[in-house]
Amino acid sequence: MKNRYVSILLLMMSLISFSSFAQTENEDPLLGLPGDDLDLYAVLDLFQKSKTIEAFEKSLNEEKAGIVNLDLNNDGKVDFIKVETKKDGDNFLFILQDPISEKETQDVAVITVSKDAEGKVTLQIIGDEKLYGKDYVVEPLTEAIESVTSNPAYVGKDPVTVNVQGTTEIVVVQSAPVVQYVYSPAYVPYYPPYYYRYYPPYWRGIAVISIDIYRHNHYYHHSHYHGGHGNTNVIIHNHNSYNRYNNNTRNSSRTVNNNINNGNFKTSGQRGSRPSTTQTGRATNGSASNRASTSNRASSTNRATKSPSTVNRSAYPSSSNRSSASRSMGSHSSSSASRASAGRASASRGGGGRRRH
Repeated sequence: MKNRYVSILLLMMSLISFSSFAQTENEDPLLGLPGDDLDLYAVLDLFQKSKTIEAFEKSLNEEKAGIVNLDLNNDGKVDFIKVETKKDGDNFLFILQDPISEKETQDVAVITVSKDAEGKVTLQIIGDEKLYGKDYVVEPLTEAIESVTSNPAYVGKDPVTVNVQGTTEIVVVQSAPVVQYVYSPAYVPYYPPYYYRYYPPYWRGIAVISIDIYRHNHYYHHSHYHGGHGNTNVIIHNHNSYNRYNNNTRNSSRTVNNNINNGNFKTSGQRGSRPSTTQTGRATNGSASNRASTSNRASSTNRATKSPSTVNRSAYPSSSNRSSASRSMGSHSSSSASRASAGRASASRGGGGRRRH
């Protein structure tokens, strides 16, 4: 029976190890830039599943999706991302924008949808260079990926023999609901009415979560797409429209640029976020126990440094309580009070003090 339990335990540990290994294989290294807090793989996946641009914007910003973890105005809360549209014939640009203040807006990424002369549709998302680095492009997989042997160059005593399975799931861009919508007669351009401090009722600024938990929640999106930072196999398909946007209408915030250059960000991607309390929940500004501990320490400090006369009177609501508190003082205080009383009595006998009636 004991051997059976041991076997089950070893099997469970193997499954956990394989799951962790597969997760690591699907995760890109951290950029060390604010873009780490907005997974463009997850954004593109959500875009394809959306029925309209307005629906995409709403789903992107909803708390249950947890896709936006970006904090470009450095207030400790997740930012609202709006989606602007630019159209040039059969070419679309859907621009993700972060209104960080009343005067500044930072473009975060651009989704490009284009159709060539033969009717083939291509789809990509391009991260802003300031937030993701140069040439950060993600696009759907259009061909299956073969399985590979993990760490084949390892020559130690215990080589890893587990094979990482390739994906046979490919994306047919033309069949995506949002692609069908933008090329249909029913398409109506969407113009977001939102701006800094004026947001839709479904949105609220929640606290940023830790980068480890954020990446854990979204790594599975990476299996359907490829690209990322410095991937030479991915080129920008909608090059002309993207270049015109980049040179003429791209929004760049001086505040964001300065914060990046000076290392002032405290977001997850900058390795400065507050730890999260749960795997799926949002981080809080501090747990109740921490607040209680801080309060206790502050209270102890106050009691140690202040005399009874300077303590907040709200702690002693009546004179009887104050008397009781005085009686409960230590022996040193009592003896001091006795000596003071004896001194007054002696002074009275010497002719000073009050007269008797």
